[in-house]
Amino acid sequence: MDQLIIDDHLNLEKIKLAHTEIIFNCIDENREFLYTWLPFVEHTRQVHDTELFIRSIIDKPYGERDDVYEIWYKGEFAGLIGFKDTDYIDHKVEIGYWLAKKMTGKGIALKSTKKVINIAFRNMNMNRIQIRCGIGNTRSAAIPRKLGFKLEGVEREGERHSGKYIDLEVYSLLKKEWITSVF
Repeated sequence: MDQLIIDDHLNLEKIKLAHTEIIFNCIDENREFLYTWLPFVEHTRQVHDTELFIRSIIDKPYGERDDVYEIWYKGEFAGLIGFKDTDYIDHKVEIGYWLAKKMTGKGIALKSTKKVINIAFRNMNMNRIQIRCGIGNTRSAAIPRKLGFKLEGVEREGERHSGKYIDLEVYSLLKKEWITSVF
């Protein structure tokens, strides 16, 4: 599944090295907006940094790599969404995402997250999906809430950002909850 169609305007494509510059330029153009909540922005200073990130994903053997997807809205790159720390033994995975500022408020992150949730439960046989958001990142936290995730609590000092640690809200959705929902 290299391309996933969500609707007439929205699709996901597996991350490609050929799109390194597009991804970097989006990060660079949205640096101030993204930096507030995403530690990687501080370390993404040139195209080569983005290339190294993409290679860290695609160079891993199949079965060991976490799938990351480019989000495309009306033919324009909108952001990234993907799996993180996939655990095939305990059947659990984390989902992470980010969007360019001008792509927010259109339902893109919600629809994209819903799509990858379906992949995790249907295709990857996961039992648990987790999403972590910095406390105060209300836009990001709205996604798991709208999709029926339960707030489990706070991961104290769960992420290092700008030389300090921030607390993260931890949300989870279980397969049995997903089965009984409207997905």
